[in-house]
Amino acid sequence: MFIDSHCHLDRLDLTACQGDLGLALEAARQAGVDRVLCISIDLDNAPVVVSLAEQYADVYAAVGVHPVDSAEVVPDIAKVRALAAHDKVVAIGETGLDYYHIKTSGAQAVQRQSFINHLQLGGELGLPMVVHTRNARADTLDFIREYGSPESAGVLHCFTETLEMARAALDLNYYISISGIVTFRNAAELREVVKFLPLDRLLIETDAPYLAPVPHRGKPNEPRFVADVARFVAELKGVTPEVLGKQTTKNFYRLFPRAA
Repeated sequence: MFIDSHCHLDRLDLTACQGDLGLALEAARQAGVDRVLCISIDLDNAPVVVSLAEQYADVYAAVGVHPVDSAEVVPDIAKVRALAAHDKVVAIGETGLDYYHIKTSGAQAVQRQSFINHLQLGGELGLPMVVHTRNARADTLDFIREYGSPESAGVLHCFTETLEMARAALDLNYYISISGIVTFRNAAELREVVKFLPLDRLLIETDAPYLAPVPHRGKPNEPRFVADVARFVAELKGVTPEVLGKQTTKNFYRLFPRAA
């Protein structure tokens, strides 16, 4: 019924599952979460992410280098291209720009080149992008316009930006993914963005093991908690969780056709 469109399975706290990822995925299935997209953040863990997608039928993979991890040296995009050849890799990312954590001009320049390379690779392969953006609204949108593919497009994940940025992303054929942050007490502006977003351009995610939604704040996040995100978003949108689940699942397969 639900798909967790962004999580980091290799980083989950599996203490409660006796160290068994399979048990965590079964718990997700019991909560109505029957598919997850596992995201890589660097060239060291990308092969692990692909291996998890090989091992578990309900797991897909995205390969790329997070902007915070591409702030010193531009990553070897040929290695990303090779990993993307796997048939369970459905997207390029996580990539993007992060000027919140990376503040020096030289490191930001490295980030920008990495983002360009990822965007061009996505267009070359016809794979959508999974984009992280923080404190870099104008550059993120400008680079997507200049170097990205409007056909394969992508998603702005864990969206916490303005309504204006959401509108601009939709105009670029991008989707917007909402995490558990929407349930936080200080997320009033984000909730207004969610109310605006068209249902057919919306995804839901956990970003596990980070950002556990209410009522799980303070606990390690996990894919099953995307059901809590879904219920909260459904209430904001004035639909049932079942309707939201069906629509976001449809959106997921439209954006990530390799997963279909």
